[in-house]
Amino acid sequence: MIRAISSVAALLFGTAILLTGQGLQGTLIPVRATLENFSTISIGLIGATYFLGFTYGCWKGAVLIRGVGHVRVFTAMTAIASATPLFHGLWVDPWVWGLLRFVSGFCFAILYLVIESWLNERSTNENRASVFSAYVLINMTVLGVGQQMLLFYDPLDLNLFALASVFVSLAAVPVALSKSENPKPIEDAKLDFRYLYQCSTVGMLGSLVCGLANGSFWALAPVFVVTYSGNISLTANFMTAVVFGGAVGQWPLGWLLDRTDRRNVLGGISFVGVIIGAVMWLMAPELSGYGLITLAALWGAVAFPIYSISVAHANDRADPGKFVMVSAGLLLMYGLGAIIGPFVASAMMTFGTPGYLFLFTGVVHLLLAIYVLTRKLIRVQPAEVDQKPFSEALASTQTMSQIYEDEMEKED
Repeated sequence: MIRAISSVAALLFGTAILLTGQGLQGTLIPVRATLENFSTISIGLIGATYFLGFTYGCWKGAVLIRGVGHVRVFTAMTAIASATPLFHGLWVDPWVWGLLRFVSGFCFAILYLVIESWLNERSTNENRASVFSAYVLINMTVLGVGQQMLLFYDPLDLNLFALASVFVSLAAVPVALSKSENPKPIEDAKLDFRYLYQCSTVGMLGSLVCGLANGSFWALAPVFVVTYSGNISLTANFMTAVVFGGAVGQWPLGWLLDRTDRRNVLGGISFVGVIIGAVMWLMAPELSGYGLITLAALWGAVAFPIYSISVAHANDRADPGKFVMVSAGLLLMYGLGAIIGPFVASAMMTFGTPGYLFLFTGVVHLLLAIYVLTRKLIRVQPAEVDQKPFSEALASTQTMSQIYEDEMEKED
C-alpha cells in the first residue's frame, strides 16, 4: 500500500491542496451570496453554471490535453481556477459570479482529468485499487476540511476568497515539480445514447436523478442552513457531515451491492432519501443543530452513492469494449441533471420555503425508486449477468474517476 502510494505521492499531495480550496469556495459562494441578499433563483443559477462548465470541461478536456500536454494544462487551469475566487470577492454581482463559476467548473473538470489519468498511468493492475482508495479518502477528507475553513474569517470579507485562491495556486507546485513521466494521451469516448439506453435505462435515470439532487444540494444547501439558522458554524458542520456521510455510506452499500441485485439497493436507498428529505422539508425549523447534522450525514450516505450504483449497474450489462463510453455517457447524464436541478430547486424555494430544497430532492428520489422497483417487477434480473465488484464513483463529489478505472479494466 505505502509503496503504491509513494509513486504518486506528489500527485496526491497536489490533489489534497486543490480540493481543500475547492471545498472552501464551494460552500463560501452560496453563503456569501445569501448574506449579500442574492435571490434564491440567482444562487441556483450560479450553482448550475458551475456544472455547466464542468460538463463542458469533461467534453473538451481531452482535446486540450492532447494539444499541449498534462503538465502545461494543469498549470494553466490552476492559474485560472485560483484567480476566480479573487474575482468573486472583488466583484460581487450575480451575473459575474455565474460566469466565474462556469470558468471554475471548466477548469476543475480538466484538473480532475489530468490527475486521474495520471494516477491510472502510474498504477498497475495490482496496486490500482490501493491508489484509488487513497484518492477517495483524500477527496472526501479534504473537502470537509475546506468547508471547515469557512469559520476562519467573516464570509463578508475578502479573506476567505483569498485563502481559497492560495490553496488552488499551491496545488500546481507538487505536480509541476513531479518527476513522474507524463501519462499517455487521452482518447475521446464517442457517446452512443441509444446503446446506453438499451444497456441500462436504470443507470441513465439513476445518474440523472443523482445530478438533479446532488447538484441542487451543492448549490443551495448552504442557503437552506443559513436562512433557517443564521449560523455560519452550523452551515460548515452541515456540509462537512454530508461529505463524511457519503464517504462512510459507500462501504456497507458496497458490501451489500456485491451480494444482491443492484436494483434492490438503488430502490431502497432512494426511498430512504425520500424519508430524510421529507423530514428536512417539514421539520427543519424545529430541529436542533445536532439533529440537522445527523440528518445531513444520513442524507449524504444515501444520496451520494446513487451515482456509483448506477455506474455499476450499467457496466454489469455493457460490452467489454464499451466501458469508457458508458461511463462517459453516465457522467454526462449526471452533469445535465446538476445543471437543471439547482434552477428548479431554487424556483421552488423562492415560491415556497428554503425547505423546498429537500422537497425537490425527495420528489426526484421518489420517482427513481418507483421506476427502479417497477422495472424490477417487469424485468427480472437476467441470469447471465455477471456483476462486477462494486467500486466508488466520485461524481457526487464532482470528479470523474470511474471513467478511468473502467478504461483500465477494458485494457486488462
